[in-house]
Amino acid sequence: MSPSLAMAIGSSVGERVEMAAPIVATKARKKVSAYNRKYKAAFKKVAPRYKLKSGKWKAGGFKRAVKEAHKMAGGKRK
Repeated sequence: MSPSLAMAIGSSVGERVEMAAPIVATKARKKVSAYNRKYKAAFKKVAPRYKLKSGKWKAGGFKRAVKEAHKMAGGKRK
């Protein structure tokens, strides 16, 4: 039964109906890896080079920025 329907039925009968607070489950955050922190910093450093004055990405700029940031962060090790 929907809460609004319960309120309508309760008020017509003269009963007091209280709304129950919804239970909110808190999700545990994932731990940010050291590589992810390095990549984030590198991407922020590199991104302006591949953007226009208006703030839009240049043609193929996002792809190149991602590639350069991964290179700076020292990725793809095996």
